[in-house]
Amino acid sequence: MLRIGLFLAFLVVPVMEIWLLIRIGSVIGGWQTVALLIADSILGAWLVRREGRRAWAALQSAVQSGRMPDRELADGGMIVAGGALLLTPGFLTDVLGFILILPFTRPIARRGLSWFLRRRVQVLAARSPYGPIFTAGGQAPRRDGAVRGHVIDGEVIEGEVVDDETRRRRDA
Repeated sequence: MLRIGLFLAFLVVPVMEIWLLIRIGSVIGGWQTVALLIADSILGAWLVRREGRRAWAALQSAVQSGRMPDRELADGGMIVAGGALLLTPGFLTDVLGFILILPFTRPIARRGLSWFLRRRVQVLAARSPYGPIFTAGGQAPRRDGAVRGHVIDGEVIEGEVVDDETRRRRDA
């Protein structure tokens, strides 16, 4: 399924980009279209540089304060992806790149990406051999990842976890 999606993306996106370039070029002219592409590339490079610096400073601040920098890492990844999309010539990829880079659209993109990845992980977890652990009676786990009221059939083995230090102290 992933291969088909990637194939379609690599087939459909360039065709859409070329179609849009021709349409815009027929309305505003060829040289103006090229100038517009160059202008949005320059603006995009400046934005990537500025937002990249801000994301790096926020990441360093989070690490120094001892907080997990999950939002900062996501922002950094979106800025890199947005910069890569801005390198691709065309208006559709530039619009998506700007959505990932601009500071007022990035939180919306982050929420959408988080929702998509959470759903994807839940689907993959449910399909795995350990699906009953991740889904309670076909239901998705709670937001904190816990599953209540679900017992996995099987034999219970009693035991204890012993690390090497505890074993050495006990044997000494």
